[in-house]
Amino acid sequence: MEQYKEQFIDFMVESDVLKFGDFTLKSGRKSPFFMNAGAYVTGTQLGRLGEYYAKAIHDNFGDDFDVLFGPAYKGIPLGVATAIAYSKLYGIDVRYCSNRKEVKDHGDTGILLGSKLKDGDRVIMIEDVTTSGKSIEETYPIIKAQADVEIKGLIVSLNRMEKGLHSDGSALDEIRETYGFDAAAIVTMAEVTEYLYNKKVGGRVLIDDEMKKSIDAYYELYGASK
Repeated sequence: MEQYKEQFIDFMVESDVLKFGDFTLKSGRKSPFFMNAGAYVTGTQLGRLGEYYAKAIHDNFGDDFDVLFGPAYKGIPLGVATAIAYSKLYGIDVRYCSNRKEVKDHGDTGILLGSKLKDGDRVIMIEDVTTSGKSIEETYPIIKAQADVEIKGLIVSLNRMEKGLHSDGSALDEIRETYGFDAAAIVTMAEVTEYLYNKKVGGRVLIDDEMKKSIDAYYELYGASK
């Protein structure tokens, strides 16, 4: 595993973003783990987060894009932090864009904030986590309605490696097949589990034998078939 991935897993735990226990997800699934990117709240955390996203985008998609699109609301700070980090790490100025939940009819009008989308723009979508693919189903039409853009890919922080909305393949695989663009993550849940199993982080073992059994049982129910 790349060093930045191991560092990112430690960072998620230290920031209290990745938790283990009993959680009910937006999809209705009962999960033994939960990731909440909304818990990144300090300037230092957001700076580091943007750098991890930038490295993952660079590794998976290269520099062939113009705009980072972060869906409202959690995607807004992700897009901003990553755009700043991309400039810092790679010397490339990319624009950021997001959508509003409601169309604004005065001042800076429309459904978008940040950069407007233009015909020919190459877009990377940025999300915190995709469990079932529902958020992309909502966001994709908004982007495509604004301009004739090419969506180069989707980057998330954690690939939960679960069944998507409409098949037994993973949500990211389903996104590839449905929309025709690639999808990648900073880390996968398999990498997280392997790295944290019986390992102390901050004096705690988060994935002991019992938690590992719960995670394995969860994937027997909801794990992607490929």
